[in-house]
Amino acid sequence: MRSREYDESDVRVRPGRRGSRPRSKRRPDHADAEEAMVTVVDRGRWTCALDADPDRPPVTAMRARELGRTPIVVGDRVGLVGDLSGAADTLARIVRVEERSTVLRRTADDSDPFERVVVANAEQLVIVTALADPVPRTGFVDRCLVAAYAGGLTPVLCLTKADLAEPEPFASAYRELDFPVVVTRRDQPPEELARLLDGKVSAFVGHSGVGKSTLVNVLVPEAERAVGAVSAVGKGRHTTVAAIALPLPTADDGSAGWVVDTPGVRSFGLAHVTPDDVPAAFEDLAAAIEDCPRGCGHLGPPADPECALDVRVEQGLLRPGRLAALRRVLVALR
Repeated sequence: MRSREYDESDVRVRPGRRGSRPRSKRRPDHADAEEAMVTVVDRGRWTCALDADPDRPPVTAMRARELGRTPIVVGDRVGLVGDLSGAADTLARIVRVEERSTVLRRTADDSDPFERVVVANAEQLVIVTALADPVPRTGFVDRCLVAAYAGGLTPVLCLTKADLAEPEPFASAYRELDFPVVVTRRDQPPEELARLLDGKVSAFVGHSGVGKSTLVNVLVPEAERAVGAVSAVGKGRHTTVAAIALPLPTADDGSAGWVVDTPGVRSFGLAHVTPDDVPAAFEDLAAAIEDCPRGCGHLGPPADPECALDVRVEQGLLRPGRLAALRRVLVALR
């Protein structure tokens, strides 16, 4: 019996369990995704305000698979698809994270190489410090200023409990740096601070017990943040446990802003910041440090005897008090 001749039509390929077609690397561009701002992060779920509008129902979302482990923090501007109704038990998907305009970063300490983004896209960093109970510490304020300048935020120093201590001795140390310094009292509404916050996204940071959450409760009555008492040893209890963006009341001109309340911190690591990051935030200093030698820490003699900022002072182009204030802040990086 003559054997049969076979050709390619006789070949049968058994497809695998997941099919024989290779998976495409093309992903949808989600051009129809709706923009939103992240207001809360909680265990793999993100609460978002559509168009950063507090009057629209908040939407709960998950991170799309194609984003992998892309970090998403409070303040991030994202693109959402799916169920955007905000109804109970609905879930949208975050398919895009827009480029950040500013970032507030911190590390656990100065030796920690891993930085963590606390808030994204905030325009201001409000550094809340009590004038008494607990006593103010310039070291923490200086570190927050460094983080603000390095991240592109405008710092605002808010001194609370002015009914217990005179604000000027502490506030005068920062006047030369030309950023807003506001003073609040427990028996008066914080009207000056409220005006600075109108229409902006502002992150609040401060030690526990300085009155940060109490201040947020006054600015945003619906916040319902926990308010803790200061312990007998002068250290506050942590009352804010996670960053959260809270909408401010709409102003008369229709503008609205957001307050990002961050957890109280006992340390503010700056391992991610270089000495050039701070003066680079000032127009009059950014050009001057271009003449500094490589590796200059801008602290002046004896550490940096050839710092160009000293030459600017000698030429009358820089106020001595302004340079002294800058260098005190830079000491926080040492």
